[in-house]
Amino acid sequence: MKILVCISHVPDTTAKINFSPDNKEFLSSGVTYILNPYDEIALSKAVDLASANNGTVTVIHVGDAGSEPTIRKALAIGANDAVRINAVPRDAQFVSKQIAAYVKQNPFDMILCGRESSDHNSSSVPVMIAERLDIPCVLFAKSLTIDNGNASIESEIQGGKEVLSVPMPFVAGASEGMAEWKIPNMRGIMSARTKPLLVVEAVDAAVHSGIHHFEKPAPRSAVKLIDPENAGTLFEVLRSEKKVI
Repeated sequence: MKILVCISHVPDTTAKINFSPDNKEFLSSGVTYILNPYDEIALSKAVDLASANNGTVTVIHVGDAGSEPTIRKALAIGANDAVRINAVPRDAQFVSKQIAAYVKQNPFDMILCGRESSDHNSSSVPVMIAERLDIPCVLFAKSLTIDNGNASIESEIQGGKEVLSVPMPFVAGASEGMAEWKIPNMRGIMSARTKPLLVVEAVDAAVHSGIHHFEKPAPRSAVKLIDPENAGTLFEVLRSEKKVI
């Protein structure tokens, strides 16, 4: 069983985000990057499946050389090898085309991704990869089991869940619950240094989108404190701010 896991190199959620004076460029200086948490869930599941089915796990990432520490972490968690497509990821269309182009030349039994990346939250890359490869895709996957060449996938839907039987190959977007995060141990960290990391050049891709400008969310309003002796005024404050009717 050959499993491909798509990983993203994203800013730490605690990082302070700033943009250029014209708000057209993200300033990455001083920002710590991490392996996207949802991709880490997908990777943990892939390692478990490979171990149970005598398989292998390859991680793939679209990014420049600065993302290699994140790739090495994925190798330390348990991936057998890695592929870095040498290009700055422009958008979901670009990333999905690069990954699909590689898979067409190097087939896999399944492709696992995180349900979304923590920086863009669009959940679009898994679907686009599947469409380009003409294979099934299941998003928001909570569990995944393999039996006789088919996958049984439980996914979240509005108001409940559904269980699907999906033939291989397929793409799945992992959500919370699919697997427990794995913490790299010392042996994994040491072996990650020597595991294969293949760098390939990007294929040509048309530009379909561009950044007009960045904009930060509005700052949170100040907290209003009400003396316990005047707790009854809370309702008047909420009414005046139209929090209750």
